[in-house]
Amino acid sequence: MTTLVLGIETSCDETAAAVVRDGREILSNVVFSQTKLHERWRGVVPEVASRSHTTRILPTIEEALTTAGASPQELAGVAVSHRPGMIGCLLVGLSAAKALSWRFRVPLVGVDHVLAHVHAGYMSVPELALPGVALIASGGHTALYAVTGPLRCERIGSTRDDAAGEALDKGAALLGLPYPGGPAIQEAAKHGDPKRLALPRTMLAKDSLDFSFSGMKTALLYALRGNALQRPMPELTEQDVADYAASYQQAIVDVLVEKIVLAVRGVGARSISIGGGVARNALLRERLKERRELASCQVVFPPLDLCSDNGAMIAGLGACMLAQCETSDLGLEAFATTRPHPRTLAR
Repeated sequence: MTTLVLGIETSCDETAAAVVRDGREILSNVVFSQTKLHERWRGVVPEVASRSHTTRILPTIEEALTTAGASPQELAGVAVSHRPGMIGCLLVGLSAAKALSWRFRVPLVGVDHVLAHVHAGYMSVPELALPGVALIASGGHTALYAVTGPLRCERIGSTRDDAAGEALDKGAALLGLPYPGGPAIQEAAKHGDPKRLALPRTMLAKDSLDFSFSGMKTALLYALRGNALQRPMPELTEQDVADYAASYQQAIVDVLVEKIVLAVRGVGARSISIGGGVARNALLRERLKERRELASCQVVFPPLDLCSDNGAMIAGLGACMLAQCETSDLGLEAFATTRPHPRTLAR
């Protein structure tokens, strides 16, 4: 029997909706990005983001259904991200999902946004070798998961301060590069010397799988203005910007790769999947392929449209949860944070 699930995602600054058939076949995947709205602030402003969601959510859902050739009556369920994220943003998507669930008498499925990024690896490669390690790296999250099944994973490491994408945004701001910082730094770094700046690689305690990127950002600031911030911001040449961007990007990627190597060794992983916006980074992809310690692992990068926030990953995970009767009632709440130590996707 064919199962159609609508997925709704509004955890941050993308208004997204998608229809997925049988948990994997993406019939539509509509994303409205608010990047232009937030450029002036060089970061997402929650109030602006939630207001934009209120105007875009219904047209986005309608477009997803129309593109998929599906009607609400044909849906087996409505999946929605309800954690983690900006509360005002989450509430817009959650309210829409609840209204659809109530109006058309279809089950509601509350999905953890970060775990949906983990599940994107399965949507790309259903035969993912297990056990596996998943890295989720974005502007709001950086975490490592041990994965033992499509609905089973355990968080084994997370950032203690800045997320990797957040660190890239802040580094780009210091270098006068546009927002969002990840793509801007990657572009500037193409003609730069990654050895120009000696930046720290914070690894924390021996064998720690946690991350810390705030010191790297501070080190870049000190390189520009001195350890006591005694110098004004220098006028950088185009080559200076390229070199500093290359050095900064290299440092962040080095930490991500080293932590993945540690995780693979600790878990005995047979596969590695990467999700989140930072998964688009070309240097990260290149470095993972180069590491001999990872040569025996199946490395999975979801398609680019499944790396950034999207409704398809929400619908995909929602379909799996629905198959296990993991549904929610209309009292489902939104939460800013993920569960402290989620051991299963479906719990």
